[in-house]
Amino acid sequence: MKNLKKEDQKVYEAIKEEEKRLNESIELIASENVASSAVSEAVGSVMTNKYAEGYPQKRYYGGCANMDTVENLAKERLSELFNCKEQGYVCNVQPHSGSQANMASYMALLNIGDKILGMDLSSGGHLTHGSKVNFSGKLYQFSSYGVNSEGLIDYNKLREQTIREKPKMIVSGASAYPRFIDFKKFKEIADEVNAYLMVDMAHIAGLIAADLHQSPIPYADVVTSTTHKTLRGPRGGVIICKEEFGKKINSAIFPGIQGGPLMHVIAGKAVAFKEALKPEFKNYQKRIIENAKALSDTLMKNGIDLVSNGTDNHLMLLDLRGVGITGKDAEEILDSVGITTNKNGIPDDPQPPKITSGIRIGTPAITTRGFKKEDCEQLGEIIAKTLKLKNEFFSEAKEKVKMLCDKYPLSLF
Repeated sequence: MKNLKKEDQKVYEAIKEEEKRLNESIELIASENVASSAVSEAVGSVMTNKYAEGYPQKRYYGGCANMDTVENLAKERLSELFNCKEQGYVCNVQPHSGSQANMASYMALLNIGDKILGMDLSSGGHLTHGSKVNFSGKLYQFSSYGVNSEGLIDYNKLREQTIREKPKMIVSGASAYPRFIDFKKFKEIADEVNAYLMVDMAHIAGLIAADLHQSPIPYADVVTSTTHKTLRGPRGGVIICKEEFGKKINSAIFPGIQGGPLMHVIAGKAVAFKEALKPEFKNYQKRIIENAKALSDTLMKNGIDLVSNGTDNHLMLLDLRGVGITGKDAEEILDSVGITTNKNGIPDDPQPPKITSGIRIGTPAITTRGFKKEDCEQLGEIIAKTLKLKNEFFSEAKEKVKMLCDKYPLSLF
């Protein structure tokens, strides 16, 4: 980055400090990962300079032949990754984010004020699944379903609620739900009231692509996702929908809620989808789950409570009431020894969202880095002791974290 260093020393130094932080700390935020050098190069390419409003072969600007090539590659590879064409689904790779993918899906299939049923934020849902502070909760009439005392979706109660409230759409998927989601059951419930089923698979898309979790295709009418998280691509979004809704979805994205697509990011998406089609990507997803299982089991053995008592996927939700600290305090304590997490609400959390009683952790980024089962067992012990012993264990925790980081140096570019 010699040109950046010469032109803007402050930005250059901030980037270098971030590289240092990534190398010298353990990244456990479940929604984060480390994109490959090839993806990063595509995102940092000349594609960032081009306006390409519209869709391939139907642009509103000249000079878009190369943009068409890249966008078509991204769509074709995404379609192959999730077996879309064979099942009558089409793809849109233009959403700038998962939130905009969700917004476009609502706008394409519903009217403002329509009733939607989504997972409650405190039970593991996402802001765009009906939170009152989000556009979804402001523009649509959302009601929420949650989890039972075991931290699991109760499909019988969900069915009863659906029949009682008769929503026009049910949203499945979550941002902090550690268990398997049965999309087939969601579809059966939605069909009882003739509701659309939308699946937000942002967190588990990589697991689905690797056939390690039930696919929402062919059950959902529309499927949204981010392209980072377990997919390990650039930050962005995609939409997969039944072919009959393709034109509505396309129109909802452009000109509905977006102007020119971010072609440099779409180029990065195309590269990431190609990487995800390789056999080693499936092995990587298997290791994500193995690492998550090892980490969750170790935490519980060391006296840390987990919502639902474990995990089926890449993440787990720690309930810290048993160790007498808040999620905010735990995030700060772990950060001080080089472990990056995020505070997160738990079901029926007595603490406000800015404090919380839990933290959410996941294994995509450390698995990319090279962590194995035994490393995650060691990491689980470090986390448990740090949260319990606090100052008494800080020095030892820092040293153990450093040893793990040195064992797996992170190659960024």
